[in-house]
Amino acid sequence: MSVPTAALDSSVCAPLPVLGQNVTVPLVTGGEVTYAALDYAASAPALQRVWDDVAAYAPYYGSVHRGAGYLSQLSTDLFENSRRTVAEFLGCRADDQVVFTRSTTDSLNLLAAAIPADCQVFVYETEHHASLLPWRDAQVTYLNAPRTPAQAVETLERVLADRDPYGPALVCVTGASNVTGELWPVRELAAAAHAHGARIVLDAAQLAPHHPVDIAELDVDWVAFSGHKLYAPFGSGVLAGRADWLQAAEPYLAGGGASRKVARRADGGVDVDWHTTAARHEAGSPNVIGVYSIASACKALTEAGFEDLVAREQQLVGRVREGLAEVPEVRVLSLFGDDAPRVGVISFVVRGWNSSHFAAALSAEYGIGVRDGLFCAHPLVRTLLGSDPQDPGECGAPEGEPGESSLNAIRVSFGAGTPDEHIDRFLRAVSELVREGARWNYRTEDGRCVPDRGEAAQV
Repeated sequence: MSVPTAALDSSVCAPLPVLGQNVTVPLVTGGEVTYAALDYAASAPALQRVWDDVAAYAPYYGSVHRGAGYLSQLSTDLFENSRRTVAEFLGCRADDQVVFTRSTTDSLNLLAAAIPADCQVFVYETEHHASLLPWRDAQVTYLNAPRTPAQAVETLERVLADRDPYGPALVCVTGASNVTGELWPVRELAAAAHAHGARIVLDAAQLAPHHPVDIAELDVDWVAFSGHKLYAPFGSGVLAGRADWLQAAEPYLAGGGASRKVARRADGGVDVDWHTTAARHEAGSPNVIGVYSIASACKALTEAGFEDLVAREQQLVGRVREGLAEVPEVRVLSLFGDDAPRVGVISFVVRGWNSSHFAAALSAEYGIGVRDGLFCAHPLVRTLLGSDPQDPGECGAPEGEPGESSLNAIRVSFGAGTPDEHIDRFLRAVSELVREGARWNYRTEDGRCVPDRGEAAQV
């Protein structure tokens, strides 16, 4: 295989500085190499700008909403200004609320706790578990994986037309698949939902870091995403959108911050007056650093020129797909076909290789970090691999030899901080591993494929 070596169009933009871009890691074959972080879909490296902003604020850290002192007042202003920054980044409508959470998973569980008791929920089997599983107390209809965007819309229109039109309904859909990176027809799905009296929540965990998200333009009711995929540190997330269901629901967590007034009753009980603002679902001392880091990331992406970042990422997507296509043993996974638009998330399998073995060799022999497994989207990966829904399959290496086949895949993902060299090294490594095999012996240990200590392969 010939790895594409032409430089990216420098007129678009350069990669953004991120933490860890100069970290070196040891190779089992000897020496060290700069680590190639190609697992952005799991957690993107924090932008250097975000880290610098947080470091500048850190000496002024104070309690939010809970102090009269200067640092508390400053921190409170920072927290609420961050809410406004996120609202602007998402194109929120005037009456939308921005609720800060721990992650996309937390955001969707919050919404699941707030939906009306008789709400019907419609979810495609292609969703990440964060949006597939939270609806435990609702009447849920799981929809089969569509094979075209048009089929996704047609399926939704059909099932919504058959439902009781008088009860509340909610559709949950991803904006970009965490397995294939393919973009979903969000605006069309929102129109179909609203035409049949349903609401729609967008899981933007994989969309927001790679593509502008505008709630008003997409006409979705809610958007959920995570800070750690948007180039911010772990532990922060967002649920933004319509306020009415959130205001009517019991607080997600009961405690300080969610309550405006608490009083004892004569009978010994307690009366509580809960907030109707976003604070209703933000009980406890808030993660002000996590919230500020999300706002900083939103500003950084906007100021860098998000459209330019998208254009550069699309060049990377094209290079990776072109390079993988030159290796006959590689099959790229896709729902909608080769021509479907996608973000920088690509999953594939390699004929003759256990996916965990391949990923382990990329790491140990080339210093490349990717993901292997089922990507917390088990039904989707099983569908893409053509397996029976009941076939066993778990993330990680199977019991047995590392070279045996498995119901797993390999995922490479990248974004605003990815250098050209990381993509070139990845494509070269794939070609060499398929052509020449691993240079080291591997074994399964605690569910992971790992290199044997000091045992080079016999070539």
